Amino acid sequence: MICAASPVGALGAHAQDGAVTELVWGRGGTLTEGALHQQVYDEMAAYFAGDLRAFQTPVAPRGSAFQQDFYAALCAIPYGETRTYGDLAKDLGVSAQAIGQACGANPIAIIIPCHRVLAADGLGGYSGAGGIEAKVALLRLEGAAGLLI
Repeated sequence: MICAASPVGALGAHAQDGAVTELVWGRGGTLTEGALHQQVYDEMAAYFAGDLRAFQTPVAPRGSAFQQDFYAALCAIPYGETRTYGDLAKDLGVSAQAIGQACGANPIAIIIPCHRVLAADGLGGYSGAGGIEAKVALLRLEGAAGLLI
């Protein structure tokens, strides 16, 4: 486990070639030891303690050129801030629906912060374990939920 106690439950990770490829919810992953495991563990603990605003953990999510651009756009959303599906759609030249689908397919949630993306008229969805409650917990942790809830 990379994080046994968090507001969203136990978390594990899978990695390949020195980078996290997937965050898994409710169970451990294949990343169980070594320097990368320690880095993810330490950064997650600091994040959930409110002491980390930007992850330095190397990530390597699989995906198309659009998905890679999307992940970069998510990582550019500052801690404690949000964007809408429409904002990202305009920036990336795609539909808001495409952004919603890409959020749902994000394999490294939290580190690649899809919880910071909202619908124009509310929270939108969240594909992490716990669904919208997990999204709310992450937004609250970052101090971004005040105007939403």
